[in-house]
Amino acid sequence: MYGPEQQRQYYARTKEYLAGAVALPAAEQLPELRSLLRYHEWRYYVQNDPVLSDYDYDRLYKQLEALETEYPELITPDSPTQRVGSDLSGDFESVPHLVPMLSLGNSYNAEDLAEFDRQVKRMLNMEEEVPLAYAVEPKFDGGTIALVYENDRLIRAATRGNGVLGEEITHNARVIRSVPLTAAFSHYGLYRVELRGEVIIRKDRFEELNAERAAAGLTLYANPRNTATGGLRMKSPTEVADRKLEAFMYSFGYGTDEAGNDAVQALGTHTHALDVLTELGFKVPATGYERAAVPDIAAAAAFCTQWETDREAYPYEIDGMVVKVDDLALQERAGYTSHHPRWAIAYKFAARQATTTLLNVEYQVGKIGTITPVAKTEPVALAGVMISSVSLHNEDFIREKDLRLGDKVLLERAGDVIPYIVKPLEDLRDGTEQPIVWPLSCPINQTDEEVLLVRAEGEAAWRCPVCVCGAQNLQRIIFHVSKAAMDIDGMGRRYVEQFYELGWLRTIVDVYRLPYDQIAELEGFGERSAENLRRSVDTAKQNPLWRLLYGLSIHHFGKKATQLVAQHIEHVLDLADWTEEQFLHIKDIGPTVATNVTAYFANPLHLEQLRELEALGVNVRPTDEDRPAAEVTEGPFVGKTILFTGSLQQLSRKEAQERAKAAGARIVSAVSGKLDILVVGEKPGSKLKKATSLGTVRVLTEGEYLELV
Repeated sequence: MYGPEQQRQYYARTKEYLAGAVALPAAEQLPELRSLLRYHEWRYYVQNDPVLSDYDYDRLYKQLEALETEYPELITPDSPTQRVGSDLSGDFESVPHLVPMLSLGNSYNAEDLAEFDRQVKRMLNMEEEVPLAYAVEPKFDGGTIALVYENDRLIRAATRGNGVLGEEITHNARVIRSVPLTAAFSHYGLYRVELRGEVIIRKDRFEELNAERAAAGLTLYANPRNTATGGLRMKSPTEVADRKLEAFMYSFGYGTDEAGNDAVQALGTHTHALDVLTELGFKVPATGYERAAVPDIAAAAAFCTQWETDREAYPYEIDGMVVKVDDLALQERAGYTSHHPRWAIAYKFAARQATTTLLNVEYQVGKIGTITPVAKTEPVALAGVMISSVSLHNEDFIREKDLRLGDKVLLERAGDVIPYIVKPLEDLRDGTEQPIVWPLSCPINQTDEEVLLVRAEGEAAWRCPVCVCGAQNLQRIIFHVSKAAMDIDGMGRRYVEQFYELGWLRTIVDVYRLPYDQIAELEGFGERSAENLRRSVDTAKQNPLWRLLYGLSIHHFGKKATQLVAQHIEHVLDLADWTEEQFLHIKDIGPTVATNVTAYFANPLHLEQLRELEALGVNVRPTDEDRPAAEVTEGPFVGKTILFTGSLQQLSRKEAQERAKAAGARIVSAVSGKLDILVVGEKPGSKLKKATSLGTVRVLTEGEYLELV
């Protein structure tokens, strides 16, 4: 799904966002943040190989959430805030959960829990000083499972999937000894239930498995979590049984009587619901030890703190605790967001830590000259991997932590993923430590010409303003050919770096005059591959103007801004005559962009490059794609949202959508309270049922729709 090069780019861009080094308009940040979060969800849920800590994922998520709160008109149905993470892999049949399985909001300290308590009370119209009872239980680090029982018998088991659909793993669940095949739910008036739980493996069993694999010369399992989640998706139930997985149940997700009425609310509290599951033979955290019902949030925080201390002694891997409003009726009143229940929150434990020695600092350069320091440390094992390189982000990070070469430093992997230097261990200094001297000139440059670094007011990053060594140019070329910019198919980072080493690339202009006859002679190419690359480059020459502008790597001149500017010129070189005031007359173009673009086009070298690009056949004029679409002000669907479902007989789905747009409609992808019109073809499925239940959606047949348009 994601190639190695794309993954490297996503990871690098993630670091820029987490370091606060991205200064783009919201309309540009939002789609990029969504793409980054989707990638990290894929790494976490599908690959079971995350490259981002839970803490930093939350930071990235909150950046997206904050922007969407500020600009609600820019929210899209496929945003991570509008759904939950996914572990769908395609190896098993997808099945719908009876109700969506949502994620949890996160907290990291008692103050976060206190704020959560205040928010819940506001939603429940409770006075802040009135105590609210909570249930607290371990947050197991394994694979989520949903069990469906009907007439007291297990009929289906599924993974969490994307929260709406999971992968059916019933055969595998049946060999997990802690999953009862029958349970007397009918004694409690429950006919059909869906339970939520976590499949995990004991720490000692994990060590036994790895000892067995080591003796057999097999690759060792990475950690208990991956061993459990991987076991759920194994093709052979016998192999699943050999892992001796266990399933802890943590809630009723759904429960009805024979008439279809809710029967879970009658259990009264979450604590009693778990007691019922215990009585029915399910594995549930033991009350009083592993879980507790507490009178208020302060007691919940104290229980969480105690468990953080006792974490290592517990026989299972847990990465925190879960705090839930205990009263089931109050849970229902508090409700849900599209992402998480408002009545529950995860209390995340502190990251795993280790100490090592800071040996050296090396530097990397980005496409706009940003200098990023990287700590080189003595290799140290931390949460299952060896760490020897840690990003130091910027000079301020080094100064604020008073880091010195030779320091013993405390490392952590927040969420057991990304290494981070917490602090130097000052008490261990012996006087041999040396200050880290931030370079005055470009540390990448190996030529005789010195280039002093600059730092813009209000920014943390130092930059090399004029690249004379080519390192910055290389990064610009890599970005120029990327999918985001000129989208030259088949020309990824590896080929750019190879062509650069061979001397064929020095600026973006060289991309359009590559020696294809010589490329054909390279190992791994051949005439056909070289010709395919030529066609890709020739195709890119016809790109809309905004892509060329974006591919120039002008600082802060992002995708949205380039699209806006492209609408106001007839030729790219028109910008050489523009003043900052002209840019500022364009809505959503700010002074920083105006200053940077004006400065870029005031440079004769840049203008000469653009003339060369034009001479080589690269489009430098606006295309139809650059021109803004005319706003539809008349039509039967002006101002309406519309969705198509089922098989249309007279039009293709795309044709139907295009006609709807021409009639003033906005196309959406899901049924919600914001949907105005649903057009149904044959076999419309669940969308029709949901739209009908809302009572506010106008339902049209394909014929009725065609009459209107």
